[in-house]
Amino acid sequence: MTAGDKMAALLILFLLGCAAPGLRAQLRVCSSCRGGVRNSSEVAHLCIGTPGADIMGRCCVNKTESSIIGLDLWNCSISHLDPDFHLTAAVMVIDLSQNPLQELRQDFFLGLTGLQYLALPLSIDCPGGKEAWGNIEERSGARICQEQQSICNTTGGEAVLCPENSQCAPDGPGLTQCICAGGFRGYKCLREGHFPTLMFFGILSSVTVTLTVLLWCTQRRKVKSL
Repeated sequence: MTAGDKMAALLILFLLGCAAPGLRAQLRVCSSCRGGVRNSSEVAHLCIGTPGADIMGRCCVNKTESSIIGLDLWNCSISHLDPDFHLTAAVMVIDLSQNPLQELRQDFFLGLTGLQYLALPLSIDCPGGKEAWGNIEERSGARICQEQQSICNTTGGEAVLCPENSQCAPDGPGLTQCICAGGFRGYKCLREGHFPTLMFFGILSSVTVTLTVLLWCTQRRKVKSL
């Protein structure tokens, strides 16, 4: 390990100790592979062009927003994607090329709506297929998936994907979610009106207080009987 790698590792360890729990879970992926971000990689280009961003291990981290925006796991001997990477919608670039990936789990990309560049081994297809990307090409021994597209309109429209009173929204490459339209909520968005928050918590508080008093009285009687 070079002096630069050691410094990056120490910086990541320091940040893991100081960061909020959500960011700590994210930053662990930055040190999951030896080395750092390659100077010629898309992750490096992203970091240079993003104000407030800096390279940490294998990541480009936007310090202003406390989130990973780029991940360079090129040539890390990865055969399966770790479900504990905890990436967010802030990620724009991921490089997984030159890895012996055996499969590409679709749920790994759940919620990554900001992903615009994904480099994969040639043996792996782009998640979501051709409809999920504006451009797919082979370059430098890798499959490059670029410009993530919403599949809501290309698969039959909102009425096909979602129940009445809801609309389709992207949720990652080839993934969608149904969001209730304004004024609707609940199972399949069948309930109209806003959730009665005050009433719900009022009833919950009353029940909690009542049970607490009953338990206290019961336990007190048992103590006296002893």
